[in-house]
Amino acid sequence: MSTILKLNNITKLYPGVTALDDVSFEIEEGEVHAIMGENGAGKSTLIKTIGGAIKPTGGTVEINGRQFEALTPALSSENGVGVIYQEFNLVPSLSVSENVCLGNKLGNRLYKDKKKMNAETKKVLDELGLNIDPDTMVSSLSTGQQQMVEIAKSMIKNCRILIMDEPTASLSAAEVENLLDMVITLKKKGVTILYISHRLEEIFRISDRISILRDGKYITTRYTKDTDRQELIKLMVGRDIGDEYPKRTNQPEDEVVLDVRNLCGQGDVNISFELHKGEVLGVSGLVGSGRTEMAKMVYGYLKKDSGEIYVHGQKVNIRKPDEAIACGIGLIPEDRKREGALLDYTIAWNIPIMTIRKLSNGLFIDWEKCREVVDKYIKELSIATPNAEQLVRNLSGGNQQKVVVAKTLATNVDIIIMDEPTRGIDVGAKQEIYNLINDLTRQGKSILMISSEMEELIGMADRIMVFYEGEVTGFVDKDHFDSNRIMALASGIREEA
Repeated sequence: MSTILKLNNITKLYPGVTALDDVSFEIEEGEVHAIMGENGAGKSTLIKTIGGAIKPTGGTVEINGRQFEALTPALSSENGVGVIYQEFNLVPSLSVSENVCLGNKLGNRLYKDKKKMNAETKKVLDELGLNIDPDTMVSSLSTGQQQMVEIAKSMIKNCRILIMDEPTASLSAAEVENLLDMVITLKKKGVTILYISHRLEEIFRISDRISILRDGKYITTRYTKDTDRQELIKLMVGRDIGDEYPKRTNQPEDEVVLDVRNLCGQGDVNISFELHKGEVLGVSGLVGSGRTEMAKMVYGYLKKDSGEIYVHGQKVNIRKPDEAIACGIGLIPEDRKREGALLDYTIAWNIPIMTIRKLSNGLFIDWEKCREVVDKYIKELSIATPNAEQLVRNLSGGNQQKVVVAKTLATNVDIIIMDEPTRGIDVGAKQEIYNLINDLTRQGKSILMISSEMEELIGMADRIMVFYEGEVTGFVDKDHFDSNRIMALASGIREEA
């Protein structure tokens, strides 16, 4: 194979931060090349350099033998590079064909050749094996279908190098399968794929080679067939972190701290379960099965139609999050960027924001107490930041997640609902979250842990509650954890009594 993309001594400096430090490696034509590293390792900066979104401080990018000191998005596209970022670059109010052909010269300034746009779009969709109507509005598509439209947008421009940044982070299990199949299809067509993901199982399934970044530096490239999970984790974090899932040292107690009975509401959810003191109760189920709706109803973020909730044996009527927190229930939401953190505010504002009344003297905020709380959680959760005045937006994904966790812990609740607590964060940050969960249960706190990662639930939970279409199809005890059994329950196959 010949080299299609070459990175030569790429460096990117920001005030006080070296995002990329003399990074050099090569991508071969027609391969699936994974790029891995912890949050903050420089992956996003690197792909934005290749895609022309940022200009490097030093070094060059070489595409098909042409060398560039800096690229623009247009110049990168002209040279066959397509980038699918985590945040899709689609216009929801336009149709599939209008999105796919956006920027293409199909018609003049005053007239769009709709018929030609639809024909061109259908052609590329058919080549990709996608059954999507070109006239469909993008706003009506699922996340997985929108991902496919992004791919079609790149392919209509004769993309030869496709960069995919965490493409499966928000997809259901079925959509993940479709995407991975699409990657293989594109590879067979000769397209080179740069694949960025924290999900090791995906990397081992589809990649040919893996390049590792750490602290902005290039570490090494390995052939996928010649490495394993433990070696990759060690290369990414720079140390041996031992078992991915730390062993639990405490056992749940008999005391029931949360008793949910016949909870009904959003999406026809009808749920009953008990959570014990010191327990990690895992929640499994396919995307759309009602897990998040259940969590938000318990927390008072969504209105319940009927059902009862008991906290420490006392019936409670939770109508809003403030009342949930007063009852000792906290929620770490699934979408940290939209629901968990105030991205354009500092860490110092985010962490104490939900306890500001307790940190006030009458009409005035006690800033000294606030700073004590902030400093405490920055230290306890090892939030990597120059200082507490850093905007949350400027933190890595793992550190943003830690700020969201700190916000909830600062309320001093003893029942914590964690909805996808490790989504989109690296293996090192994941293990820090796992260690925190163990510390919290040792303190007697109880965790309701929603996760789409089967291995994570099996590695961390004491029991697993399985959802299917708004109902609980079964509970599986730790001694009987089995991925096939859990997936059967998640698919609606109930076990005989």
